[in-house]
Amino acid sequence: MTPMLTRRALNRATLDRQLLLARSTLPVVEAVEHLVGLQAQTPHSWYVGLGVRLEDVRTEQIAQLLLDRQLVRIALMRSTIHLVSASDCLWLRPLTQPVLDRDLFSNHTHGEPVQGLDMDELVAAARPLVKEKPRTSKELGALLAEHGRTAGWGDRPPASLAYAARNRMALVQVPPRGVWGRSGPIAHTTAEAWLGRSLAADASLEEMVLRYLAAFGPASVKDVQKWSGLTRLREVVNRLRPRLAVFTDDDGRELFDVPEAPRPDPDTPAPPRLLYDFDNLLLSHADRSRLITDAFRAQNYATRRPLPGIVLLDGFTAGDWQLDRERDTATLLVRPYERLAPRDKDALAEEGERLLDFAAADAATRDIRFES
Repeated sequence: MTPMLTRRALNRATLDRQLLLARSTLPVVEAVEHLVGLQAQTPHSWYVGLGVRLEDVRTEQIAQLLLDRQLVRIALMRSTIHLVSASDCLWLRPLTQPVLDRDLFSNHTHGEPVQGLDMDELVAAARPLVKEKPRTSKELGALLAEHGRTAGWGDRPPASLAYAARNRMALVQVPPRGVWGRSGPIAHTTAEAWLGRSLAADASLEEMVLRYLAAFGPASVKDVQKWSGLTRLREVVNRLRPRLAVFTDDDGRELFDVPEAPRPDPDTPAPPRLLYDFDNLLLSHADRSRLITDAFRAQNYATRRPLPGIVLLDGFTAGDWQLDRERDTATLLVRPYERLAPRDKDALAEEGERLLDFAAADAATRDIRFES
């Protein structure tokens, strides 16, 4: 019979893969590759995703890897900006092209204005512009619109032309955007120009699925599709089936895993963790019951902006948090969904102190407040 994994067993396996049962000593780039990237559409909140997972890592150390071009921010899975290693960027970007194509033509703002546009011609016009120097969307759109008026594209909105170029080309967001403690416009150049290497010509969907399972498994086909944004991956998983371990969950869903991946005892302790607002842990499964509680669902976070960070207690969603800065004072506000037991409050306070040490190291005064 196919072995069954309980919700708690899946929780512990996923937390272990995500470096959330114990902080890892992996170097930053290796950790980012192990995680197959971090969702990073905000300039800085994703730093916390590494701070909560890694031992003795500092914001300036991570920022330097962006400046050194060992890490990059680029639209990939789910057509969302991710932080990935330079090497992963070059093979993940070709695999996610169908996701960005679908996003472009279904986009309620930009899809219709670029209908019928020759995308190869657009890319041919855009590539030398962003290779010459990094361009903001406004700048790139204006240049493309000017070119289009002489090339017979008609009067298409510059913003839509820039968005189409972003989705059809491998464009990285260049520093200082994304560098901790600094700010800058969203400016793009090509991954090839920024990294000095070509995109992979032989990128493998099978490898992508295996990497996902190692970081997020055990998981279903729908889970892989949710994470990647790709569709029709069952045939890919079926090709891999002889190499995979197969399980079912409490509801009888078929789950797949790389055989050598860790699957800890369900009773393994899970320390409290403070996840950042767009942590992939909460976004990368079609069935999120291995992590999500009814109390989390009741918060209706989809309607809230800005999104708070999320508190994990015993491996499951148990509250939210935000970090407020006012001059030299940093205050961590923790809002549990239910009244905390004293030991949980103490453990969360200790975890909060670590977060403040990481994300507010320059604050003269640091405080933690629990709100009901």
